[in-house]
Amino acid sequence: MSRARVARRIAAGAAYGGGGIGLLGAAAVGVVLAEVQLAKRTVGNSGEHPAPPRADGRYGWGFADRPDGAEPLRFAMLGDSTAAGQGVHRARQTPASLLAAGLSAVAERPVELRNVALPGAMSDDLDRQVTVLLSDTSSWVPDVCVVMIGANDVTHRMPATRSVRHLAAAVRRLRTAGAEVVVGTCPDLGTVENVYQPLRWMARRVSRQLAAAQTIGVVEQGGRTVSLGDLLGPEFLANPRELFGPDNYHPSAEGYATAAMAVLPTLCAALGLWPEEERPDVSRREGFLPVARAAAQAASEGGTEVAAAMPTGPRGPWALLKRRRRRRIHHHTPDPSPLPQ
Repeated sequence: MSRARVARRIAAGAAYGGGGIGLLGAAAVGVVLAEVQLAKRTVGNSGEHPAPPRADGRYGWGFADRPDGAEPLRFAMLGDSTAAGQGVHRARQTPASLLAAGLSAVAERPVELRNVALPGAMSDDLDRQVTVLLSDTSSWVPDVCVVMIGANDVTHRMPATRSVRHLAAAVRRLRTAGAEVVVGTCPDLGTVENVYQPLRWMARRVSRQLAAAQTIGVVEQGGRTVSLGDLLGPEFLANPRELFGPDNYHPSAEGYATAAMAVLPTLCAALGLWPEEERPDVSRREGFLPVARAAAQAASEGGTEVAAAMPTGPRGPWALLKRRRRRRIHHHTPDPSPLPQ
């Protein structure tokens, strides 16, 4: 069965309350469980994980005195340890800080960042995170949100339909509150060092299937997605010492910068800050596709954006697949200033 059809089945199950989609044959379960136990002893076994640095605050104070008096952009980060910045030691190295600084530079406005991501979180924690974020809509409502989630859903074997259902519900709540939403889909877990075959192949397959299904669920709720899996995969495999952190599982500062560099153009485009071409660039293999096909293609190529396009077509909802040029982000920016109370 093609990845597009599997993704569509998962997304449909999520929307209509279906059960999990079986992705692995029963004969492989024993081998997989043995590989999982071996991987647990060698991956992420560098002792206790320190809490990720807090990057909340205001970025771009140099733009505070703009003559037009523009208010700061409000940016929120949600998700798991990747969104929280687990594995680095300075706030300015986290993906949220990198994106806030980059967004401020492009918009030429201050950016207020709030990060409610939780290390170890699965998609069923997004409801709590959204509630925390929207707890006081009278004083702070995000203009745009980035969500990075999915890896723990795979490693904890959460049914893909349940995973997508929680993510879609979170996107729907954020969109209803008036925020633009960008989701960095499930990374390719087949790139983690010390994960051997056949677990590596199975992890890659399940990761990409979940990423494609996430894309369908997010786009149908009015959000945008950026594929992270294949983007980081080849670079992690080629430069594991540089792009993985000390625990051989979470990204290093360079790894986070690579991911943020892919997300920033879509983050800016969601706010109308990125130049939009009138037509897709055929030379970059951009175009309008049924959403399931666009999702499957994006899952196979990192840095690919998928956004809603035509509401319907002969084969269901359609989406615009974009391959935006990345913008280099420097992670040597000053630490943020505290948010005003």
